[in-house]
Amino acid sequence: MSGGPLPDAGRATDYAIARDRMVAEQLRARGIRDPRVLDAMARIPRHRFVQEALVGRAYGDIPLPIGDGQTISQPYMVALMSEALGLRGGERVLEVGTGSGYQTAVLAELAGKVYSVERVRPLAERARRLLGDLGYYNIRIRVGDGSLGWADEAPFDAILVAAGAPDVPAALTAQLGEGGRLVAPVGSPDAQTLRRAVRRRDGMVSEDLTGCVFVRLVGAAGWPDNSE
Repeated sequence: MSGGPLPDAGRATDYAIARDRMVAEQLRARGIRDPRVLDAMARIPRHRFVQEALVGRAYGDIPLPIGDGQTISQPYMVALMSEALGLRGGERVLEVGTGSGYQTAVLAELAGKVYSVERVRPLAERARRLLGDLGYYNIRIRVGDGSLGWADEAPFDAILVAAGAPDVPAALTAQLGEGGRLVAPVGSPDAQTLRRAVRRRDGMVSEDLTGCVFVRLVGAAGWPDNSE
């Protein structure tokens, strides 16, 4: 689907059609197979998670700015990361980088409980309000350094990192339970590789999935905050 404006963008039917096209053309056509991921992304109103001026591009095959130097990820990347976690329902999931809350909503549809950490307070507050308005009550959001995880709630069955780091932070792998899966982009600030790691009894087993570009993971175990 193109990133151009939607016809009569205020009507729910237009958004439903746009979501169906997004799922068919951007997700199924590119190899996403998990029916639970496809169903969730066909339901969640992605247009609610973007800035008002960009609503017409909400279902395009592109990331979009959400303010405060952050972005909402391309739909395919959201689907790929979600599928890579292999969620079947009931899991406890840590998300690093709440952003607009869209990926959070997808995880809430797939898992039992989602714990999400966002370092930018205005984003965390907006996401908390919107997710509440949409009826997601299995999510906890806090403001903090996501590179350090959420130790008080560990261990987690799955961890999704929605920002690029030099490497997978050791604090996050330490908070992953046995058999747990972690997905994170690692590499330079300008280009990363999406990596999936699984905790086995004898250690971590990792594989690289695809190239990607995310905003920087800022924090003690990520990149320094150059804005300070």
